Amino acid sequence: QVRLVESGGRLAQAGGSLRLSCAASGDTFSTFTMAWFRQAPGKEREFVAAVHWAGDVTSYADSVKGRFTVSREKAKNAVLLQMTALEPEDTAVYYCSAARLTSLSRITEGTMNFWGKGTLVTVSS
Repeated sequence: QVRLVESGGRLAQAGGSLRLSCAASGDTFSTFTMAWFRQAPGKEREFVAAVHWAGDVTSYADSVKGRFTVSREKAKNAVLLQMTALEPEDTAVYYCSAARLTSLSRITEGTMNFWGKGTLVTVSS
């Protein structure tokens, strides 16, 4: 079992930056591939970014590529999402998730086993 707690969501200005953090506890954090998803009002949850359990491979949705960076802090059992050049379209609840996956290509909402409760990011224009 893995417990995930997101933090860092808040109101931000367009063009600004935010850093989200996901603290993990429970099972061996280093063996889990971690992913961020988001759900905007009235829309389905969508993939944002992921980092392989080994920490050396990442994947991003096209909509955030070049603006967001995902990374692991193994010593703190945490995964970060650095968000820059924020756009109003980034407004959503951001969720951290975990699964024992060996390939980032297998990441979908259905293949992630553990989820946090989310943190709200609101970007004003």
